[in-house]
Amino acid sequence: MTSDSLRSISLTRHATGAYEAENPRGGRLSFGDGSSTDFTPVELLLTAMAGCSAIDVDYLTTRLAEPTGFTVAAEAEKLRDEEGNHLGEVTITFTVRFPEGEEGEAARTRLPDAVAKSRDRLCTVSRTVQLPTPVSYVTE
Repeated sequence: MTSDSLRSISLTRHATGAYEAENPRGGRLSFGDGSSTDFTPVELLLTAMAGCSAIDVDYLTTRLAEPTGFTVAAEAEKLRDEEGNHLGEVTITFTVRFPEGEEGEAARTRLPDAVAKSRDRLCTVSRTVQLPTPVSYVTE
């Protein structure tokens, strides 16, 4: 791995069910087990998937027109079955509005293609979930 391709965070426990992640740039994010208003890890995964695609779609469409509304929702059912705990199918829904006029129409026309490009190629987070990705656990 090169420093350009490595992505990492460190995580610190503050109390039972309360944690803080920090990225190499100094950004911090509190999360927990669902007993407080903090996001849970599953909600963070959904946020990461929706956020990653939102960034892709934003860059691909706003070159043409500034949106008048831009929201993204992500949802999935948490399953507990013979495969253990996991999410069922994840649905990411874009609700994006552009102004009337030629530029807005061009952005509206580009929107479905931008969403498809994010889903099929660009979004690292959802692509990682979609592809078989090995996960290693190490104790020190």
